[in-house]
Amino acid sequence: MDDVGGFTIGPVIPTLAGAPHLFGDWYGIQPWLLKHGVFLNLALNEEYVGNITGGKTRSNVLAGQVAGELDIDWQRLAGVEGLWTHMLVINGHGRSFSLNSGDSVTNPEQIYGARGNVVAHLVEMYADKSFFNKRVIVSVGDIPTGSFFSYDYTACFFMNVSVCSNWAPGKYNPGGRDWPSGNVGGVLKIRPTQQTYIEGGIFLVSPHAYNGGISGWAIAQDGMDKVTSQVEIGWMPEFGKHKLRGNYKIGYWYDNSRYPNLYEDIHGNSFQATGQPRRYEAGMSVAWFMFNQMLVRNGEGLTNGLIIEGGAGYAQGNLVAMRDREWVGFVESGTPWHRPNDAMGIMFQHYDMSRTVSLQQESSLALGLPFMSNQWGPVYGIQNWENAYEAFYSINLAPATNLMADFQYMQHPGATTTFKDIAILGGQFTTNF
Repeated sequence: MDDVGGFTIGPVIPTLAGAPHLFGDWYGIQPWLLKHGVFLNLALNEEYVGNITGGKTRSNVLAGQVAGELDIDWQRLAGVEGLWTHMLVINGHGRSFSLNSGDSVTNPEQIYGARGNVVAHLVEMYADKSFFNKRVIVSVGDIPTGSFFSYDYTACFFMNVSVCSNWAPGKYNPGGRDWPSGNVGGVLKIRPTQQTYIEGGIFLVSPHAYNGGISGWAIAQDGMDKVTSQVEIGWMPEFGKHKLRGNYKIGYWYDNSRYPNLYEDIHGNSFQATGQPRRYEAGMSVAWFMFNQMLVRNGEGLTNGLIIEGGAGYAQGNLVAMRDREWVGFVESGTPWHRPNDAMGIMFQHYDMSRTVSLQQESSLALGLPFMSNQWGPVYGIQNWENAYEAFYSINLAPATNLMADFQYMQHPGATTTFKDIAILGGQFTTNF
């Protein structure tokens, strides 16, 4: 894996295989694999959350997964310059806490289900080819779009999935589904300088509830005759003598599929009231701005310091139930208190639901009809806005092994006032074997 200006550029998505492992070098196996260009990693993530007050019900859930990642540098393995391949499969268990809490707008878990109840759910399988001294990189295959676009490597310090690893509302729409689901397509990334990039991607849009089917392996699904086009511009500066690293990016994607208006029939009235066919509209737009910036450096690592992160995202409200979301947070490594592998952080997130979906829900209430589910799941009232607050401390137990304590508070859960605000206690255990 090469590094230019401190930023990994090959493969495009950094592998975990070069990181520390709980079992060291696997009795010499790891160094031999790396020498031959084989980057292999097995990781475990277990999470527990429960609400101490508020929400639909008092409950707790346990969910987790085992992930297997294989990245191959074909230049080392077979002499093919600039070629990498990547595959990631997972096995998951558990269920979503949102089903119990009554809050489908945001989920306090990173891991929230059994990933199709299959032994090996396919997340990604694609190839990278670099050209012109890695100034141009082409990636083709089954790709979680959020691993390339609107991606923040600091966001998954936090448990709340709305910000890990890319952002809502974009990743919950068919044209931009993210990990653990991918879209078939390709990405062209151009690096004019060491600290800037421009990338564009074209992906097929699946009309099915799950890209690749419930297992992820049904890549050649039927009905994929529409595309989404994504573009992002990024700047990755380093400031001052301490090389305070930052990442700033702005992006946009357009899906040319046809989607039903959340409220209107073909004449612009409530489709629930008139019984007329729903209005379908061609094209869905999504846009975002994201950043993270190290303010104080505590060590040489990519995240060794005090980092501020945040951003704003927008989705087309007549077609998408969540119109916009804003967030800001701080992460600090444990170096100042002599625990360099510990971390702590705080995060605030704000969610605005679209006026169009509120009109639909007002129509349901007036007509005595049940509220309709949307991209975020079940609805329990007229949706308006929600705030989420999170704080965590992660303690390093052993090499590549951490235990995190997490607290979250959801104001207006589900973006309604139907249930009382939710206070959640949780924990996360992670390790790379």
